[in-house]
Amino acid sequence: MADEGALKTSASRVQTALEALGLPVAVLQMPATTRTAQDAASAIGCTVGQIVKSLVFQGIESGKPYLILASGPNRVNEASFGVLAGESIQRAKPDFVRECTGFAIGGVPPLGHSSRLPTWMDEELFVYETVWAAAGTPESVFAIAPKDLASATIATIIRL
Repeated sequence: MADEGALKTSASRVQTALEALGLPVAVLQMPATTRTAQDAASAIGCTVGQIVKSLVFQGIESGKPYLILASGPNRVNEASFGVLAGESIQRAKPDFVRECTGFAIGGVPPLGHSSRLPTWMDEELFVYETVWAAAGTPESVFAIAPKDLASATIATIIRL
């Protein structure tokens, strides 16, 4: 387990958010990058499907952020999700992601953001007992049960 004192500032913010939610989860600082789902799976020693990708989209009409927690190999069909969101969406630009979440792309966690984001979660993550999510930096992660992640993020469960 990682020593919280050794965590970078962004990862420490995620650890604090997890603790505030009452989740007994430890943020781990990995020796290798976890920037992509494949990188994370290789560093952790799990399947790519167990990796939670925190993807931020932006409403084209409203400018509103939308967070989708997707299983590693899955892609978001923007047109289909736009129907759920009630407007057309596009992949958010890095500056918008940082503004909405407080984190840079490559380490965006599913929780602990600067403001609450409407969140949807890929039902395929529930196939696993444990999933792994980014924890604020391209080298930090945490393990969590999918049901706990859904509850903590107040996510709507969807099929991607």
